[in-house]
Amino acid sequence: MGWWPPAAWRRWGVVVVVVAALMAVSATAAVEEELGGRERGVVAAAAQGRWPRHRHAYAAMMYMGTPRDYEFYVAVRVMMRSLARIGADADRVLIASADVPADWVRAMREEDGMRVVLVENMKNPYESNLGGINRRFKLTLNKLYAWTLVDYERVVMIDSDNIFLQKTDELFQCGQFCAVFINPCYFHTGLFVLQPSMDVFKGMLHDLEIGRANSDGADQGFLVGCYPDLLDRPMFHPPENGSKLNGTYRLPLGYQMDASYYYLKLHWHVPCGPNSVITFPSAPWFKPWYWWSWPILPLGLSWHKQRWDDLGYAAEMPVILMEILMYAVIITITRLAKPGMTKLCYNRRPEKQNAMVQGLIKMSAIVAMLIAYAIPFFIIPRTVHPFMGWSMYLFGALALGVLVSNAFLLPLLAVLTPWLAIIGMFFVMAFPWYHGGIVRVLAIFGYAFCSAPFLWASLVRVMDSLQTMLEREPFFPRLGEPAQETEFSKLF
Repeated sequence: MGWWPPAAWRRWGVVVVVVAALMAVSATAAVEEELGGRERGVVAAAAQGRWPRHRHAYAAMMYMGTPRDYEFYVAVRVMMRSLARIGADADRVLIASADVPADWVRAMREEDGMRVVLVENMKNPYESNLGGINRRFKLTLNKLYAWTLVDYERVVMIDSDNIFLQKTDELFQCGQFCAVFINPCYFHTGLFVLQPSMDVFKGMLHDLEIGRANSDGADQGFLVGCYPDLLDRPMFHPPENGSKLNGTYRLPLGYQMDASYYYLKLHWHVPCGPNSVITFPSAPWFKPWYWWSWPILPLGLSWHKQRWDDLGYAAEMPVILMEILMYAVIITITRLAKPGMTKLCYNRRPEKQNAMVQGLIKMSAIVAMLIAYAIPFFIIPRTVHPFMGWSMYLFGALALGVLVSNAFLLPLLAVLTPWLAIIGMFFVMAFPWYHGGIVRVLAIFGYAFCSAPFLWASLVRVMDSLQTMLEREPFFPRLGEPAQETEFSKLF
């Protein structure tokens, strides 16, 4: 070798460096091609910032494309902040699809202290099995990205509709996969423990390609198929020496207390394991962050208490203030215009209005009353505090009820009887001293039974008032007939 000239050595060194660089680039490209590009977001995010800060992590996911994207954004922020408030000794990671708005990502990173990992949406081969409302679960297979968080020894994957009552860091001592059985036969994926592993992740991608059986077309059915023997595994009890277990375990029910258990006795009594986490696997319209969830479902107030403490309601306040101003203007204009409206002079023509016109007028009045009680419900921001939401609903229904009363010359008390009934129902549901959920339900049915005659009487009073108005012939000219100018057809 010594006979090679120095220049040849230099040229050979350059060749070796170039070949090594090309091989490294080719190897990287091969790895990315093998994973189908699904890990690029994970790898890129892991290279940013100061992560990881801890050996363990609580992780949640967020994706776009549902009618309730903003609500889940708020729910994730509240849940993650609550983990920080109870002193969880772990990173807080969000697995977010690449189309999550940039300002949301910035807020969760900078204001909430989350590690946000951007990923491509996982293609769901079971999408055709999802029907109707369940199509919102189309992208829940993004949860599988939790196995790519190999910076951590253990990850607790959680849904956004959880409330943490106390610290649960002992879960990081569990094995390679641990979950709670809410259903007697199938475990629940609202919270589960996993050990990140790229080999497991690649195996799951292979299972998706070959079409492993999936009972519900979403993440839960897929994972139940991946761990079919979990029901036969031992119950998790954290070792006192702080060591980590190996294998798969069932978690005690106290780590995923279904909110429906609470409503039977109106307090928690889950003896198997610590009462640590509440979950809300209910219909989407009764998630705890909606303002109408309380007092219909009392636990909604617990979620809003956490939001009040950790995040506040600054985002919704401009809309609330605009609604208050709008309703105040409606009431003011209605009261000022009332003298003129009630002085509609009556056309003393001998002809009577035909039955079709009378029916249309009656129907219009009833529909207007229904709209007056429905509109405020739908224009209130869904995630405001229940106290603000119910106050705005009652204020809006009052303003529009007064408007309908004056527009159709109806008795105000009859129009506002449903409004008074709603207030009564509100206090019956919110009564804090029920001995159990059954007593509460009976009280609600009893109130509804007692208030029904008053609601019927108010409806009869409204119809009688409309009939009287039509018999007095307020100025409604026949269809296709020009209005006759008389000295009585003026507004004073």
